[in-house]
Amino acid sequence: MDIKTKIESLLFICAKPMTIKQLAGLIKKKDREIKEAAEALVAEYKEKRQGIQIIKNGSKYQMVSSPENAKLVAEFIKDETTGELSRPSLEALTIIAYRGPISKIDLDRIRGVNCALILRNLLLRGLIEAKADKIKNAESKNCGQTYYSVTFDFIRFLGINDINELPDFDRLHKDDIIDRMLAGAEEKEGGEEKQEIEALKEENEKEDISNKNSVINNQGSENKE
Repeated sequence: MDIKTKIESLLFICAKPMTIKQLAGLIKKKDREIKEAAEALVAEYKEKRQGIQIIKNGSKYQMVSSPENAKLVAEFIKDETTGELSRPSLEALTIIAYRGPISKIDLDRIRGVNCALILRNLLLRGLIEAKADKIKNAESKNCGQTYYSVTFDFIRFLGINDINELPDFDRLHKDDIIDRMLAGAEEKEGGEEKQEIEALKEENEKEDISNKNSVINNQGSENKE
């Protein structure tokens, strides 16, 4: 799988702007290579005039809908933000209410699916808010994560004065089973990422050895001549 397809996948899943450094860190490639591939993608999408475009703002890239379909998209978003919440949206909102502030990756782990579109719709409805949480970022050693919490509009809509008034809030907010499940998922993903890095290092070392052998063989041939 080449760099461009990896960038496409990440931009699609992220649903928000990503910097060259973020992409380079995830794909394990140099900034220069990421920039070249991203610029090529921007040009390709623009030339094809498809319903999806990749746009650039400084060192950030984002996958967005085509400006030509802006009216259609606006109508869809209006329906999405004024109609009843779908069952998946209600599930995600419930998790955020009881476990918030919660990161997208933990929400994805609990539900078992990518919640990017659901989060977008809940944000548009004003039911949740996104912000950095210094304490949680320090605990997770990840300064780039965004955390989601319910808003005052959500609390007011339920007719309660405090989020703590939700049924069984104290028990579910700090559920050991969920905490262990999330910790296990993070540890597993960390182990898989470590294996990928080690494999990449080993591959690079083999390539370096192969290149050195080629140089030595070439020099030996020249000396014989």
